[in-house]
Formats: sequence, C-alpha cells, structure tokens
Amino acid sequence: MAREFRLRKSPWSPEGEAETGQVLDRRQFIRYSFNRAAGGITAISLGAIGFASLLMGESGGGGGDSAIRFWVPKGSEDSVWYGDLHLETMTESGFKEEAGRSTTGMSGASGVWSGLPVNVVYIPHEENKNLPPMQNKPRIQFMDGVDQTGAVIGYGGDMEEDPVYAALKVSNNLLVIFGRCPHLCCIPGWQLIENNFTADNWEPGGLDSGGNKLFCICHSSRYDPTVVEKNTNRNRASGTVFQYFGIKRTGGPTPVGMPLIPFTVNNDVIEVVDFKAEGIEAMLDWYTYCD
Repeated sequence: MAREFRLRKSPWSPEGEAETGQVLDRRQFIRYSFNRAAGGITAISLGAIGFASLLMGESGGGGGDSAIRFWVPKGSEDSVWYGDLHLETMTESGFKEEAGRSTTGMSGASGVWSGLPVNVVYIPHEENKNLPPMQNKPRIQFMDGVDQTGAVIGYGGDMEEDPVYAALKVSNNLLVIFGRCPHLCCIPGWQLIENNFTADNWEPGGLDSGGNKLFCICHSSRYDPTVVEKNTNRNRASGTVFQYFGIKRTGGPTPVGMPLIPFTVNNDVIEVVDFKAEGIEAMLDWYTYCD
C-alpha cells in the first residue's frame, strides 16, 4: 500500500474549524504537484527522475528572467500562503509579512527560476544571531559538512569570508536553495506536507528533530534550511565531483544537502544574480548533479 501524506492545512482556515486536510499518497502528490509543467503528462508515466527533469531547463540558467517566481503545486492552492501567486514574482516584503504570522518568524515558498525548481526561505537571522541558541529563535548556522564516511569536507562559514563566494553571503534574511533532491532528483517543496518535520517550530544544532525542514515526499529525505555547510556531490552522468555550499541533510536516504543559489533583492524583487557578470560561472557546476 502506498504511504499516505496529509497536505498542510490552509493558514487562512477560520480558527477552530475542524479541517483535517486532504490525504494523498506519493504518486498522487507528484501527479498533482507537477502536471502544470508537463501539460498533463504525469510522473507516473515518466518516472520520478524523468518527470522532474522537465522542470530543469538549461543548467546554465541564463537567457531568461532573473526574477524568482512562486510555484504552486496543483491541489495546494488553498493550503499554502502563496496559493494565489502562481508564477508571480517573489518579493522580500511578501516573505516578511508571512513570517510575521509564524511562531518562529520563518516563512518559505516553492519557486521556479529559469526552468529550475528552487525553494526560498526567510529566516530571522539578523534578529536572532546574537542570542544564545534557543528553541524557536532560528538563525543561520554555519557548520562543518561531512561526507558519508564522516570526513569533514569544509566549513559553511567560509562562504562569508572568502571573496570568491561574495555572491553567496547571507543577506536580507533569505536563502535561495536549488530544489533537486540529491537522492533521486525529485523536487522537495516547502511545508507542503503536514508532519513533525514541517511543523512551525525550530531547534538549534542542525538536528533532525524540530520542524521547518524541507521534506521530500518521494522518499522522505529531510533538510535543515537554517544550516549552511560545505560539502561535495557528483554529476551522475560524467562522474565529476565538485564542492559546494548548501544546506544540511538531516535525515532520509539523500547522501548530502542541496546547494545554495546566489541572489539579490532588487526593488523588493528576489532575483538570481548574473553568473557571468559576477564571474562565478564555475558555480553552475553545483546544479548539474541530476544531468
């Protein structure tokens, strides 16, 4: 029997309303989530990897609109805060406003940029960074990334110090995360599923406990978007190994976390930076592990 997941309740449901949320199994969720992009072709007919690749676009990411746009999975229009903003540009003020309704001061949304799936997460880093680590006071945590043998690859805080990675420095309390699961290239969403991993709570230390995780419904991989580390991944086709800065894997079958994408905020609009103008074309290798 297929494992079932409960879709998140609408944040706009009247208080006290006895709403339990729609229950979907994994195949139903993938079909409903992405059939807008495939023109009615579903993940069931292509397989998870083949279907997800329809959203990839060109790995170079150039030649398109630099703005990141909301992506509302079909069937989730009434259960996510950005349900009526499908393909509208993301704004910093929109995330701030939504974060104000949250227990933790965090907010996030699934999005798309130049054909690439992304997740954008707002973390009240500036407000909380000087406080002692405590529950429900999230901030961006820089930690060592380790491979599957436990060997340390590198420290996430290096991206704040090394001018080569200046485009990745934390700003505006936001992170933009490449939305392809390193396990089998599925597309994790932001709090689309209601469970303990996606609840509106936060624990320091990059542990698997606590909520506000990115959760991949396909095989239950989890990621902590508040932990930045340095790690390695491998291109599936060429075998090329590369190092990258990204968020931490906390559980599930995924071997590593997902990489960050450099961005800027331009007149409130969240945009991916021009890789060529910034001289960081080599960073595009980070997003090719599913090629």
